[in-house]
Amino acid sequence: MEVIDVRQLRDVIKDGDSIAATGFSKSGMPFYLFKGIEDSFLECGHPCDLEFNCVAMGGVNIPGTYHDHFGHRGLLSKIRVSHIALAPGINEQIDNNIIPGYMYPLGVLAQLYRDMGAGKPGVISKVGLGTYVDPRQEGGRMNSISVGDVAKLIKIDGEEWLFYPKFGLDVALIKATYADTKGNISLDKEPCKSDAFIAAQAVKQNGGTVIVQVEEIVDYPQIPAREVEIPDFLVDYVVIEPVELRRQTAGTVYEPALCQKERADLSELTPKPLNIRKIIARRATMELNEGDRVNLGYGIPELCGDVAAEEGMEDAFTLTVECGLIGGVPGSGWDFGAARNADYVTDIVGIMDWYDGGGLDSCVLGMAEVDSTGNVNVTKFGSWTGPGGFINITNSAETNVFCGTMTAGGLKVAASDGRLEIVQEGKKKKFVNKVEQISFNALLAKQAGHSVIYITERAVFELTDEGLVLTEIAPGIDLETQILSQIDFDVKIAADLKEMDPRIFTDEPMGLSERGLSK
Repeated sequence: MEVIDVRQLRDVIKDGDSIAATGFSKSGMPFYLFKGIEDSFLECGHPCDLEFNCVAMGGVNIPGTYHDHFGHRGLLSKIRVSHIALAPGINEQIDNNIIPGYMYPLGVLAQLYRDMGAGKPGVISKVGLGTYVDPRQEGGRMNSISVGDVAKLIKIDGEEWLFYPKFGLDVALIKATYADTKGNISLDKEPCKSDAFIAAQAVKQNGGTVIVQVEEIVDYPQIPAREVEIPDFLVDYVVIEPVELRRQTAGTVYEPALCQKERADLSELTPKPLNIRKIIARRATMELNEGDRVNLGYGIPELCGDVAAEEGMEDAFTLTVECGLIGGVPGSGWDFGAARNADYVTDIVGIMDWYDGGGLDSCVLGMAEVDSTGNVNVTKFGSWTGPGGFINITNSAETNVFCGTMTAGGLKVAASDGRLEIVQEGKKKKFVNKVEQISFNALLAKQAGHSVIYITERAVFELTDEGLVLTEIAPGIDLETQILSQIDFDVKIAADLKEMDPRIFTDEPMGLSERGLSK
């Protein structure tokens, strides 16, 4: 291991290298290294033409921050990602056919890192069948200059699978807390393990270079062996991050409970305001059964953890996040990718293997478009967003709960006394005849025997053999003008159409722990 200054990155990263930018969403990102690469490129034009690989791109949607440090034209030559919405500079180049791009399911990309590190030819998986990843659809290609599909359709004993072939990784960029003088790496203060180890392993298998951003270097053997996440023989260079730049997540400088060093008193958490997002999250939380193992997605779904904590039911389910966190209450907003009071921490590939093997009872995820057959789009609306872990998660969970507003673009609501009022209708309908892109294939979900529920602020739908059926309507909402007229296709109405629970629309605890999760 050699300690270098961030300005020396131009000497160790070569033009054309394929880099693995590690981290997850709002945590674990080595943005000091990202900024160092950007500064070098702007100063001297090098390194340039990099292939950018990122299992779980994140950060905040502010141009020029986090992964958008790579957004300058000429810095990148290709991308392989599972999410891109928070890197507008890179997204603009994809939209305008400046660089080719390939959009993978998050779990598959992590598993590829693991299998490349093990010297294997690629990943065989059912994840992605029937979605935009499937070569019979778009093959994961993000624009017209992207050549070749991310996966090949194969059959094993007459059964369809996707084979995702390996690719090369030359440099890993990793955020950690400590390095010892021998080069062993600890993630002591990091909220999650993300893809740090598997990226390092894949890069070294390819003869590449591993660069780790740390807060401090300590004497060997000060880091106990059980706390070493990356051993010294996988580490080439260490860069020390300045004190003033150190953060656990995009929203938190340091909180011991986010790295499992303390137990947080969840009763002291400030309740979230009763807005449209919380209304939907409240109804989604009611869909969970005690004892369920649950994945909570980004956006509205992440608020289910807050709702559970407010109701004193954070221990009623096992809440998980695909970065490797199991148990506790997942962080929301700029703390997504962390969790307070987690019971177990693994890495992305560990939890994704568990998901793919049927570990989830249910999931609560977002929805941007829903079509007449029940397909869901969360990945592309003109510009790309990407699925993150969405495809892996929905592929395995027995119950899929999708959350989103009925309309978008200016929607305003008011809730009080157990009733909902539409103050201003959104300009864009989200229940459409045909989704722009299939991120969730409803037919395959039904064939697998999965339950599928769609929850909005004013209505709840279920997927049946006859398509979508409206099962619940919010108190105060008119069926014809405020629901059916906002859907582009004919939807069936349940014979026993119910009202949504009025507790959802009252700004006080719903009493779920005392009265149960009755819907």
